Amino acid sequence: MSLYDTAVKKLGFPSIELFVKAGSDGESIGNCPFSQRLFMILWLKGVIFNVTTVDLKRKPADLQDLAPGTNPPFVTFNGEVKVDVNMIEEFLEENLTPPRYPKLAPKHAEANTAGIDVFAKFSAYIKNSRKDVNEEKALLKSLKRLDEFLRTPMSEEIDANATGDVPESSRCFLDGSELTLADCNLLPKLHILKIVAKKYRGFEIPAEMTGVWRYLNSAYKREEFTRTCPAEKEIQFAYLDVAKRIK
Repeated sequence: MSLYDTAVKKLGFPSIELFVKAGSDGESIGNCPFSQRLFMILWLKGVIFNVTTVDLKRKPADLQDLAPGTNPPFVTFNGEVKVDVNMIEEFLEENLTPPRYPKLAPKHAEANTAGIDVFAKFSAYIKNSRKDVNEEKALLKSLKRLDEFLRTPMSEEIDANATGDVPESSRCFLDGSELTLADCNLLPKLHILKIVAKKYRGFEIPAEMTGVWRYLNSAYKREEFTRTCPAEKEIQFAYLDVAKRIK
């Protein structure tokens, strides 16, 4: 039994190992928003867990035996392999519960769908190589919807007895002041968008989208996000052949 297994058994924690995509050097954390999503969830849950990076070009034989035909991210939970990001998220939320572990599901259902199409619009934009097809407008429209959501106050931010206009929201994240499952899904994708669009298209999220920028800047103050991020160069490298040259 490893020192990790001995420690978690002594403390009464489940034995959890997260397998994520390795970077270009085969060892560091690679660009994968789904890997970061699970990394953030486990960090926010406050469990003890191991992270193993998997080099897809030289996948170890023991990992092929552990999860045949499966690429990271995946998780082992007390020795049992869990695959499919959505199912893993659901499993962790159902099995790592209060009072020992925090609940991470958003209180407001609309937080789950905020920014739902941003990454798809970004992908279409970055892969487009024709000037006559303007995917940038579609991306901006999607970002604007997200910005409006983030600037619209949640019910608990509204004073029912106040008069005059309803003030703009000041919340840090999609659901309120704390990170939730919804943020674990969206933030890694939004971060990739910000880096890649600027690098390969000279596109920046407009400064007037104050809700989106407040959201990103709030995330950059949280180690659960910053310390699970791949290096910026890894994100850029991942899109080197994806970002088509404009013709």
